[in-house]
Amino acid sequence: MSYFTHVTTQDGLNTLPTNPCHLLDFQLLSLAAGESYQGRSGNREVLAVILGGRGSFAVNGRSFPNIGGRPNVFSGKPHAVYIPCGAEFGLVANGRLEVGLCSAPSDLEAEPYVIGPDQVTSGLWGAANFSRSFHQILTASSQPDLPAARLIVGETYTPSGNWSTYPPHKHEADNLPREAYHEEMYFFKVNPGDGFGLARFYNDAVDTGYTVQNNTILMMPNGYHTVASAPGYTTYYLWFLAGNHRTQAVVEDASVGWVSKTVPMLRDLGH
Repeated sequence: MSYFTHVTTQDGLNTLPTNPCHLLDFQLLSLAAGESYQGRSGNREVLAVILGGRGSFAVNGRSFPNIGGRPNVFSGKPHAVYIPCGAEFGLVANGRLEVGLCSAPSDLEAEPYVIGPDQVTSGLWGAANFSRSFHQILTASSQPDLPAARLIVGETYTPSGNWSTYPPHKHEADNLPREAYHEEMYFFKVNPGDGFGLARFYNDAVDTGYTVQNNTILMMPNGYHTVASAPGYTTYYLWFLAGNHRTQAVVEDASVGWVSKTVPMLRDLGH
């Protein structure tokens, strides 16, 4: 089973060549100026995250003009458009446009809506050489007024030489409040674009590493996971989850979980 692959970036809709997840899916939409795309969400909800550029959306007859603004994922907070299940939608690129389409099964009757940068919360996780910054785009905890059935979506930026999603954690069983079942995917970008990072994914059946490059994706139906940026490069990943509910709870790898306890001390020391 393949848990990691490159995503093509040809003009139009680029789909995953393989997908071990049962709930989550991802498509990369790349459009030149003036190009358009028409689609249907079917029995899925979709969060269209603007990775770079601007586009005008129409969802179930409602117009959302000129959405976006940042030239790329390393240049500010995102705009996003929530597309509910059973929707017909279309978009037209106002200049070069790149959109990540994150989706999961849904029967939630909801109106489409736009998430602007002012609604995206940000902050810092970890400390020292495992600190990383984040954007929470669509999460039940930070945006309770934005309805969704399953999707939880955000972005993480891992600085040069740092580790991310560390200590490694998993979320593969519903055992609240300790752990919540969620599939997850990481869609990567690297700055500068010729750089790389590393990802480790492991569970009872597999323990493997991958070379993170621009437009690669790690697909995790279960298992522990962690990411590191090579010195000199910043690693970005769009992360999105889907499970039986939208409460997040993770279990850290017990062998390295003690590192979490050092965060308050390291922050007090200015690290």
